Amino acid sequence: MYVRYMVPQGGDGNVPVVMVHGATLTGKSWETTPDGRMGWDEYFVRRGYPVYVPDQVGRGRSGFNQAVFNNVRAGSAPAPSLPRWLRFSDEGVWPNFRIGPKPGQPYPDTQFPVSALDELSKQGVPDVTFGGGVPTPNPTFKALADLAGQLNGAVLMGHSQSGSYPLATALLNPGAMRGLVLVEPGTCPANSTADQIATLAKMPILVVFGDYRDTPTGMPSLPTWQARYEGCQAMIARIKEAGGQAQMLSPAEIGARGNSHMIMQDKNSLQVGDLILKWIGERVSKPSSQKK
Repeated sequence: MYVRYMVPQGGDGNVPVVMVHGATLTGKSWETTPDGRMGWDEYFVRRGYPVYVPDQVGRGRSGFNQAVFNNVRAGSAPAPSLPRWLRFSDEGVWPNFRIGPKPGQPYPDTQFPVSALDELSKQGVPDVTFGGGVPTPNPTFKALADLAGQLNGAVLMGHSQSGSYPLATALLNPGAMRGLVLVEPGTCPANSTADQIATLAKMPILVVFGDYRDTPTGMPSLPTWQARYEGCQAMIARIKEAGGQAQMLSPAEIGARGNSHMIMQDKNSLQVGDLILKWIGERVSKPSSQKK
């Protein structure tokens, strides 16, 4: 798994933050905004936090296993064994990422930089994660758990498809998790066992959702973002009942309206980043010693 990192000089021992991208994207999601503003990776470093930005296994700078394609070409594997590629269309991004209800029609108060939407499209890559292109369980989980262990503990932040990855990774290596941040997660598992909830209750968890969650996604086979929000609220309730520290952050509910699914790229992204940094500062303990 490819990992890009930045470590601030003269820091005060803040916990590292690992930022994991979502479906059909790469770590570029965190590195800059479509209109060229500072991304969360640089902003968090400027605030004194080491930041690690991986590309998921099978994606972007981590590459993918081309053997499955070569085997079909050579006739040693049947064509139906080819993985299915996923790539969001520009039209589908509008409702699914909640920029506007339909293509070309942004919400009046949208925080997404609509004039630079074509730059978001350029960040997209083919994704074989959903179509059998990576083994099960996803090797990214173990890679993230190993990385957190090597860092002597980290805050793991996931987005969209990877929004639930911090939960899965924490169950593999709970001792390496200082905190979990789930940004617009595609799911919050409803079938977690009591033992799994008890494990998750040992670490602070923050879930972040933007605005206009009841927008039809244009993908009928998938739940709405409001349904996913409610599923995460149910998970938070279970973790709290188990004695844990879990909470929801919805900027719209504190007066910041118009945030999209790509909240780390919205025009108010640094303000939202400040809210997450404030939570980390208040809820996440610093490591006793930090490996470089």
